[in-house]
Amino acid sequence: MSRKLMSLVALLIALYLLLCGALFVFQRSLIYFPQPDSAVATTDSRLKLTMPDADVWVATRAHVGPKALIYFGGNAEDVSRNLPSFSEAFPDYALFLLNYRGFGGSGGSPSEEAIAEDALALFDQVYASHPQIAVIGRSLGSGVAVRLASQRPAKQLILVTPYNSLEDIAVRQYPWMPVKWLLKDRFESGRYAAHIRVPTLLLAASDDEVIPRDSTQRLLQSFPKGVATLREVPDTGHNSISERAQYLQWMEDVLDR
Repeated sequence: MSRKLMSLVALLIALYLLLCGALFVFQRSLIYFPQPDSAVATTDSRLKLTMPDADVWVATRAHVGPKALIYFGGNAEDVSRNLPSFSEAFPDYALFLLNYRGFGGSGGSPSEEAIAEDALALFDQVYASHPQIAVIGRSLGSGVAVRLASQRPAKQLILVTPYNSLEDIAVRQYPWMPVKWLLKDRFESGRYAAHIRVPTLLLAASDDEVIPRDSTQRLLQSFPKGVATLREVPDTGHNSISERAQYLQWMEDVLDR
């Protein structure tokens, strides 16, 4: 091999390693897209979750009774915008919609472990007054929801546009990168699904352009037999699934059991 060719190969290797390093360092900015405070939420509809290293805000709709619904949104979602539709669809439930760290006025920076800790703290606080808790997670939040439901006594679990692991998605988007070795936040939903014993609904979009269907199928197969059901909302994409009537109707079917 000539010296010139060897230099070119060395340069390409250096550039590739530089790209790997950049992806490792900045990966969370490619996963989380924090949203600011929403006009939908007011001081009367917010709960402050005081964590050791940050104050985390939760959009709420109070309701007296045993039932509550905890919601975890997508990676670029203003969760408080769900309050009007959820309040109408689930009138018998107190609502708690978590703003991830960095989202909606919450302090700190988002990461899988930080969000998981916040989710556990929120569940424990809600459980003290609402012992029947349904957990819903959408997109990124489906990974938060299934992990929480494997660790706490949720009554029902609903996962919207869910995935088997974040690695599934990252490999698809960056096939030329060693994602397996670089990824910090893995959201391995399939691993937690194996421990779920409560009725679970997976809602998939018929034309999801973000979550590969085989990833959702692998997640479904990770649940114990008879626990989870997969339903496909027709004529929808990843972000438009909530625009169809079936979105809330099929959730209600699970919550009314």
